[in-house]
Amino acid sequence: MLDIKKSLLEGDKKIGIWGTGFIGFSTMANFANNGIKVIGFDVVKDKVDTINDGKIPIEGLEYWLGFTIEELVKSGVMRATYNISEMEDEDIIVHMVAIPTEKEGEPFDDILIEVMKNISEIVKKRKNKSETPLIIVESTITPGRSDSICLKILKESGLDVGSDVLYGVSPRRDWFVSPEKNLRKLPRIIGGTTKETTQMMKEVLSVICDTLVPASDHKHAEIVKSVENAYRHMDITFANQLSLAYPNMNVTEILRLAGTKWNIGTFHPSFGTGGYCIPLSSKYVLMGAEKPEFLSLLKETIEYDTKQPEKVIEKIKRKNLKSAGILGLSYKGDIKVTILSPTLKLVELLKKECIEVKVNDPLFSAEEITRISGTKSFRFPEDLHLFDALLIVADHKQYRSTPHKIIKQNLKNCKLILDNTEVWKDIDFDNSDIEYHIAGDKGWLV
Repeated sequence: MLDIKKSLLEGDKKIGIWGTGFIGFSTMANFANNGIKVIGFDVVKDKVDTINDGKIPIEGLEYWLGFTIEELVKSGVMRATYNISEMEDEDIIVHMVAIPTEKEGEPFDDILIEVMKNISEIVKKRKNKSETPLIIVESTITPGRSDSICLKILKESGLDVGSDVLYGVSPRRDWFVSPEKNLRKLPRIIGGTTKETTQMMKEVLSVICDTLVPASDHKHAEIVKSVENAYRHMDITFANQLSLAYPNMNVTEILRLAGTKWNIGTFHPSFGTGGYCIPLSSKYVLMGAEKPEFLSLLKETIEYDTKQPEKVIEKIKRKNLKSAGILGLSYKGDIKVTILSPTLKLVELLKKECIEVKVNDPLFSAEEITRISGTKSFRFPEDLHLFDALLIVADHKQYRSTPHKIIKQNLKNCKLILDNTEVWKDIDFDNSDIEYHIAGDKGWLV
């Protein structure tokens, strides 16, 4: 029987990675940095070319990753391809699936289906039948999709799961804005269709992760990530509801104090949740539930959270303000991700109310901002004087590090600032005409 970990570390075998986004690329880089040969497949040629030039294709990820990839690429331990035939390499013994499973803010299975069909064909073509390839799904998928899509495709192609091919799930938990929350340090759930598969997953993933927690099977491993984030989604939405239920109290302070209790997390009101994980995970859980009618709290959470940006716009309308600048196209500071960013909904609603709106984000070009948000960009801090209202969505480093004097000098016409992430909490606006609120403080949406 093949010693999979030894064969990978000695360079006899390789890992093939499907998708080179945040998850796939960081998987590639971490395995390569531990001396394991990796090949990453992606349909985006520019991304493939960037990796093969020895450059990190995602802006800001080097800080989280903690190392560069130039030498890894030069040495041949790491490379990318958009030619699917290269994934037929007989030395690829592990296939990591790290593809998008959402589209336009909703769960989306088409790419997963396509990739699983491709892997099935590749496994069938293998000449060495004595070695059993291992598939590990890293993407967050709707509960039940392993059985209804992945395993179904493998079986329909004539493969015996457990004999011809092994299958397991191990969703990622990384937080890409915090270097300490990385592949090595965060506990990771693993689960295969058999105990032997789970053990093999542990051997492979132990190269890059110190703490691996086995689930009873792939079904339980697959749902954990979605449930974790659905919990957080409900807690964050409750925080937003509290800030409206108690408009004359600083709910942000209340929640910070409540978070000092040993079994309560610290949550913060906001303009609405965004990103790949939290809002989408609730939808994954609902979609995969055998009896979704019992998840009424989760359903209400999604509905309420979706409408949160409307409450922010109502504040601007009540103040009779005519122009608004939004700081941050990304949903989170220092990370170039716009999936379900509150900014997208805010722009849509402001335009609907005929309120002039522009967006700034240092991680995106002016062309990217216009294409993604549907409105023009503006310069920071030079153009802050153009707006009556300012909405701070993302806590980018540039917004945090600009001297307070320069910011205040450019806010000549501003009447209202709503700060989603406490970026400017230390700026003194008391002696100005500006009404400044941190999301969740007293009267922030009144």
